[in-house]
Amino acid sequence: MLTVTIPKREFYDEEKNEFTTVKERKIRLEHSLVSISKWESKHNKPFLSFDNPKHQKTDEETLDYIRTMTITQNVPAEVYKYIPDNELRKITEYIDAPMTATTFAKDDHKKSRQTVTSELIYYWMIALNVPFECQKWHLNRLLTLINVCNVKNQPKKKRSRAEILRRNRAMNEARKKKLQTRG
Repeated sequence: MLTVTIPKREFYDEEKNEFTTVKERKIRLEHSLVSISKWESKHNKPFLSFDNPKHQKTDEETLDYIRTMTITQNVPAEVYKYIPDNELRKITEYIDAPMTATTFAKDDHKKSRQTVTSELIYYWMIALNVPFECQKWHLNRLLTLINVCNVKNQPKKKRSRAEILRRNRAMNEARKKKLQTRG
């Protein structure tokens, strides 16, 4: 969860032809599967575009995502127009943060071109028996859990004969060295 402060601001409202003051607000945000699901249901396009130019977000769509991330109640709509740049940077850093200590070895496999939507992530959760409480976790943490479940559920990779012989040779050499023998 991230708390963002939008400072007090006075601005001229051209529609009403008057000056308006927006008081300082602290809003709490949560980048989660729930937020993405709400955003996708409104915009009818995948939130996780993974560099697909067809699915790039406009500034208004990005602000709308911040609205869907908001868990603070009764935040006036005009508040989102005046989020300072430093707070927008904090929001971006929060969205991009891994939120876990788990890392994965680099894969030589090609990345899937599959479009990832909230429904697909929900499917993965169901298929892997991930509890639905996790839909409120930071999205990157949830995706890491799904990835861990996938890795742990894969059958052990069979080694080639050459790999087995190489491993046995290395183990024998280590034993000989430890026991100070020649074989």
